[in-house]
Amino acid sequence: MHRVLAWGRARRWAHHLADFAPTLFLQELLTRPATIGAICPSSRALAAGMAAQVPLDGGLVIELGAGTGVVTQALLDHGVAPENLLVLELSARFAQRLRQRYGQLDIITGNAADLSQLVPPGKKVSAIVSSLPLCSLPAPVTRAILAQWRHLLVDGGMAVQFTYSLRTPHWQRSLQARQVSTRTVWGNLPPATIARFSF
Repeated sequence: MHRVLAWGRARRWAHHLADFAPTLFLQELLTRPATIGAICPSSRALAAGMAAQVPLDGGLVIELGAGTGVVTQALLDHGVAPENLLVLELSARFAQRLRQRYGQLDIITGNAADLSQLVPPGKKVSAIVSSLPLCSLPAPVTRAILAQWRHLLVDGGMAVQFTYSLRTPHWQRSLQARQVSTRTVWGNLPPATIARFSF
């Protein structure tokens, strides 16, 4: 009888552990390393630094590659209204966890290369906040994603992207936007550079 109870408790703990953000991140990293592009989730300092770049003008803010939700939370803490935040996540497992945590948000499981088809028609997009691993994605995929940004961010829209490279990443040549600012967050593992672009 004690073994049955212990087995039941162990299974419940295993279930909770599987849904624990760092464990979920590690599972995704091991099964889909090319789509993760990091060794651990973004830090709160990096997330807050990205969110601080976003204007609060009532336009739609799109988050790409939300992962465990640290940037999502930072955007909400920054003051982005839940009805003005659209979250796109490729991983069904991450998306499911985000829906459980942020039931008030519009969370879509989908590919950032198809972004234009996923945005509500007629909605002005003010900002795209991206945690996508643009440096490690295949070049045609990266170009398709950046083309979506150029299509959606018209009339002064802006994009925020972080990278772990301390040099200018190759994908910026395809962006065709003006780089407004950069900032290095040393309190992230590894240190990350936040770049803001204006269209």
